Amino acid sequence: MAIARPANPAVAAARVVAPAAPARAPDEKWDMLLVCIAGYFLASVGRVHELFPVLQILRPAVVGGLLAIGLSLFDGRPVRRWGRVFVPTTKLLLLFLAWIVLCIPFALWVANSVDLLVQGFIKTVLMYFVVAAAVRNVRDVERLSVVYFLAASLYAGMVIARFDIGAGAAWRLGRLYYYDANDFATYAVTAVPLGLYWLHSARRTASRLVGMLGLMVLVLGIVRAGSRGGFLALTAVIAFVLVRYTVIPLRWRLLSTSLILVLFFATTSRQFWHEMDAVVSGTDYNLKEETGRLEVWRRGLHYIADNPIFGVGANNFGMAEGTLSEFASRQQYGIGVRWTAAHNSYLQVAVELGIPGLVLFLALIVSALKVLRRPRRVGRAIPPAAGERPQLAQALMASLIGFLVGAFFLSLGYSEMFYMLVALAVGLWKVTAEDSRPAGVTPAPRR
Repeated sequence: MAIARPANPAVAAARVVAPAAPARAPDEKWDMLLVCIAGYFLASVGRVHELFPVLQILRPAVVGGLLAIGLSLFDGRPVRRWGRVFVPTTKLLLLFLAWIVLCIPFALWVANSVDLLVQGFIKTVLMYFVVAAAVRNVRDVERLSVVYFLAASLYAGMVIARFDIGAGAAWRLGRLYYYDANDFATYAVTAVPLGLYWLHSARRTASRLVGMLGLMVLVLGIVRAGSRGGFLALTAVIAFVLVRYTVIPLRWRLLSTSLILVLFFATTSRQFWHEMDAVVSGTDYNLKEETGRLEVWRRGLHYIADNPIFGVGANNFGMAEGTLSEFASRQQYGIGVRWTAAHNSYLQVAVELGIPGLVLFLALIVSALKVLRRPRRVGRAIPPAAGERPQLAQALMASLIGFLVGAFFLSLGYSEMFYMLVALAVGLWKVTAEDSRPAGVTPAPRR
């Protein structure tokens, strides 16, 4: 007769107290708030209502933004409370907004600063809160990132279809819908990493084909824009993808970037490379003429020296060119003077908001990049069943880098595309930081 052995007490205890594997969070579907945000992205960044003028009657940017703000304020779910997004990036953005307001009394033309604030930047800050607070999980960030990518692809496709390029001065795209060719190139570059992410993460063949088509249209749009800043921004994005997009296998990174480069070099014209060579050889107008970028930047440094604290006021760089520059006096003799833009976002902010404004702007950029590093580290510690995608953080970081390089040659210091990308970054931080905490574990109280 066999005698049963008593079970090992340690093993039995372990079996009793071992917690069950955490259940995967449900993949919540689109809701009205996300739909309104998607519509806002399509209108405010993608300018879809200008591509299809019939939509202008509906005022999609205004209606979508107001509905999104209202739905967000009245959404009582804890995950969507605005207080969840008060990270250092958000605080720096609010300080930046406050500094813009503080500089208004010192502006060269107060109405310009008030117009920028009331008609644009306050709305941008509100939508930043709405977007960052609205995401409930990583899937929501994916959805909005795809909308951003599709909006840029649609814009690029319509521009290619409707605007012709030719020889001579018409070798590149000119003034488009809302954006000029240089702004459009930077916008397209910021969408490329999100397209690469979608191409890699899509589960269906049809979705991957759409992603590949969108990437091809974006690259062709960048080529036709003929923007040297856009070219440098795309180069920076490709370099980042190859070196730092480490959560995707190297062979896939090499393949995808090779396809982009092949398409890029296959579609560029001789005139494109001639213009690029002009910069290296020193014959480009930006290097020699008084309205070129180097001379504008030189004058901008003088404006900073004369107004180091409060600047000349937001949206007043052109006013400084027309009233403070050394050739402004020509106007009294009937000689026209170009009230040009800064052509550099960092110089733009420094001239208009002084050194403190530039410090806040740079701190905001650094903080946003740091926010995107945290989800990547957190994501590596999360089991695959949790459904986290750390590569999304790296895709958003690549998009921001593309913007930051392109913005060196453009006046985009208050651009909506930048602040919406930052909002997606903060939203991703919010859901990954919360979901990374093991079930049943609460943070230790601060002493």
